[in-house]
Amino acid sequence: MNFYQLQGSTAIVTGGSSGIGLACVELLLEAGAAVAFCGRDSDRLRSAEARLRERFPQARMLAQVCDVLDQASVDAFAQASLSTLGPARVLINNAGQGRVSTFADTTDAAWTEELQLKFFSVIYPVRAFMAQLQSQPGAAIVCVNSLLASQPEPHMVATSAARAGLKNLVRSMATEFAAKDIRVNGILIGLVESGQWRRRFEAREERDLDWSQWTAQLAQRKHIPLGRLGLPIEAARAILFLASPLSAYTTGSHIDVSGGLSRHA
Repeated sequence: MNFYQLQGSTAIVTGGSSGIGLACVELLLEAGAAVAFCGRDSDRLRSAEARLRERFPQARMLAQVCDVLDQASVDAFAQASLSTLGPARVLINNAGQGRVSTFADTTDAAWTEELQLKFFSVIYPVRAFMAQLQSQPGAAIVCVNSLLASQPEPHMVATSAARAGLKNLVRSMATEFAAKDIRVNGILIGLVESGQWRRRFEAREERDLDWSQWTAQLAQRKHIPLGRLGLPIEAARAILFLASPLSAYTTGSHIDVSGGLSRHA
């Protein structure tokens, strides 16, 4: 599959053992790229790796436990990837989840944790892989972000603020890294099917509703024009476009993947 023009390239995916990250790994392998991906949960990571190796027996792949908030752990992942697969041409930063809290009930510790997660889950991998990316023509960094960056919600105040900061960081990095021939872009996701939503579904009060009915009602309550939650693969396709030469003249930008939920032009 040469559509994405990534055959023979090495790509890195953080948070790659489930959800959007795992969908990215699958698409990258389909495109003929070598892929190194990481996650914090060893069991989930090994399970994902086993399924991928069964599906892509000839693929060049590395799965490594890594805490993206630990610079030493990220540095070790970067070195292992370089030794195993060669220098990275693509870095996909995909880590973190939303925190439900208002300004009144967000503690100092929660603010610090949220800001550290959203910023340093990007800063540490970019630092660790920068030399590799600089050595590759047409390198790209893609950051998975949320629509909250442009459309904050009062019940997710810390996450909204941190997401807005990440959107700004993407633009700053894009400007600075252009001279290094490294493009930096992001996507803004709305409500996408995930383990987090599955857990909320299991805890639902409306026990007579199945997953499709429950998510359809959720989409209606959230006023999503397309009437459903997004799929991880739909976000992954937007990510791969930004990571690939197909978007060679695009940097400092974000693709909206929210089913029309965005109220901003």
